[in-house]
Amino acid sequence: MNAVTATVLDAVREQLARQGAPLDAAHVAQALRRDGRVVGDAMVLAVHEALSRDAVGAGPLEPLLRMRGVTDVLVNGPDQIYLDRGDGLELTSVRLSDDEAVRRLAQRLAASGGRRLDDASPYVDLRLADGTRFHAVLAPLSRPGTVLSLRVPRRRAFTLDELVKSGMVPAEGASLLSKVISHRLAFLISGGTGSGKTTLLNAMLSLVSDRERIVIVEDASELRPDHPHVVGLEARPANVEGAGAVPVRVLVKQALRMRPDRLVVGEVRGEEVADLLAAMNTGHEGGCGTVHANSAADVPSRIEALALAAGLPLAAIHSQLVSAVDVVIHLGRDRSGARRVDEVGCLRRTSRGAEVVPAVRFRDGQALPDDGAELLVRLFGR
Repeated sequence: MNAVTATVLDAVREQLARQGAPLDAAHVAQALRRDGRVVGDAMVLAVHEALSRDAVGAGPLEPLLRMRGVTDVLVNGPDQIYLDRGDGLELTSVRLSDDEAVRRLAQRLAASGGRRLDDASPYVDLRLADGTRFHAVLAPLSRPGTVLSLRVPRRRAFTLDELVKSGMVPAEGASLLSKVISHRLAFLISGGTGSGKTTLLNAMLSLVSDRERIVIVEDASELRPDHPHVVGLEARPANVEGAGAVPVRVLVKQALRMRPDRLVVGEVRGEEVADLLAAMNTGHEGGCGTVHANSAADVPSRIEALALAAGLPLAAIHSQLVSAVDVVIHLGRDRSGARRVDEVGCLRRTSRGAEVVPAVRFRDGQALPDDGAELLVRLFGR
């Protein structure tokens, strides 16, 4: 959008706001002509369409969010708008007129979710009505301008076969992951941000027997497995008065009273880890979740840090972790940005605590057995 068009849009927007007039073609034409402009029907329709996009949905970002395969749309100020379709970030040709336009869009999306976004409360994290995860930080806290991050929910879960075709899961890895589900092993999926943890967990949960009840606890609802019996619990942040918060840890305790066959914590990142480990150690087989970690080997230290914050002593953390979790599945990205399953490891207790022993590593689509292969065989045979 060029500067002249941006100026015209701002002038029309101001005129309509001053008059309290509805956004329709007739009032847009009236506002354009009020400044002495000679305009044709094409100009009126173009301005009306631009203002409509700005007032409905995600405005100029809406076409990006609706593109096939898009998982994330990232806005770094008005001139840098990226999308991710699973193969790394791509800079788009979409631009906003200025940072004030980005700010207006962020505030409107926040308001649609019942949240406040202004200089007194300059950041927000919420789920929009269509399930999109929305996060924003207003400038000048952020640079090069107001920053928006939108995580797009997939309308249906990928199947494991589809992930094999996409190259994310090696063919030999698919049968191994299927066994993890059918043998009711407890597992964690680890990886960095945007590595595909939720995508893989969705596919694996879709393999759970139709006779089982899945109860999912999430900070923001993203998991949508293709399964007939799924109950979801979503945490709630405090309102503008600082009241009404319902944290994930409280919901994990509620989930335990709901007769889950599979207890799932979408992302383990707080004190709820203590309750999840306790649940997995008291008869809740097949529990699972995701956790941020740079490698499978880093998972014990990550869980240790979270559990210490929850008040568990170090010895109890190591003991519960090894007893509770059978398998760690680690995801990464290659140099091109494509997501892939890197390795599957097993938990083992050592003199220093808990560690993940690599059982299978995947390189160029091939499954390479490692030191923990026998541990994995024993888990499948128990």
